[in-house]
Amino acid sequence: MQVTQPSTLNPQLFADYHTHPQGHRVQRYSLQLLQPWIDAARGKGITDIAFTDHDRYHAGIDFDELDRLREKNPGIKIRAGIELDNDPKTSGAGRKWVKQNWERLDFVLGSVHYLSQPDQMFDSVPDGARQFSGHDIDEIYSDYFRRIREIAASDLVDCLAHLDLVKIHGYRPCTPIAELVDETLELIRSRNLAIELSTAGWRKPVKELYPSDGILTVAIKKAIPFTVASDAHSWAQLGENYERLAQKMSVFGIREICVFEKHRRREVMTNAG
Repeated sequence: MQVTQPSTLNPQLFADYHTHPQGHRVQRYSLQLLQPWIDAARGKGITDIAFTDHDRYHAGIDFDELDRLREKNPGIKIRAGIELDNDPKTSGAGRKWVKQNWERLDFVLGSVHYLSQPDQMFDSVPDGARQFSGHDIDEIYSDYFRRIREIAASDLVDCLAHLDLVKIHGYRPCTPIAELVDETLELIRSRNLAIELSTAGWRKPVKELYPSDGILTVAIKKAIPFTVASDAHSWAQLGENYERLAQKMSVFGIREICVFEKHRRREVMTNAG
């Protein structure tokens, strides 16, 4: 993946690289479905947006409709993306679709939503918490990060989504998180991938940014780049908690965010750090 030099200073967190306009069902892309997202982006100062519906809903993605949306909204960079996860039932077809459409996609997120229980996403609230209660949390975390490494090594993703989603229900390992995640972050670094700073964690039971401060510290030391994202499932959630995110980035001295076009990463300065 080729990386260009950072561009000029931008005063805002102007991008959102994790959005789900289809929600959790197949809805064919259309101007009626997508235009409200662009209007919301414009109202919040977001000028670069990636649509990243789950791969299980790839039937709804229409690249020609995205082209029409771009023609109607020349002031907004609209990226064709997808979130590729490890659903035991659908991820095989999802990976095939990503390979077939790689050249038309700008951006692919990788994520893990399934652990040892194949019929339920572990991050479902509140039911998914039952997969943690009474179990060895360190083992669950280790298994989760192993699955993240499998996605990262697939050569099919540009960025890893909500890297520590496993904490969603508030269960914490005894082993320091920096130790548990180091191998995973080293693989991400070696593959030249990005990870996202996701505000979605603040609206989940864990009430914490994805990833945690401990993971952020290690990722920064390894010079891993970041995207910014809300994981919005409604246009009203677009850019949610970005003021809070900007403050977090300032504390950690993060001054660049990534944008993608045809999988080519560009790092752009902000004033958040």
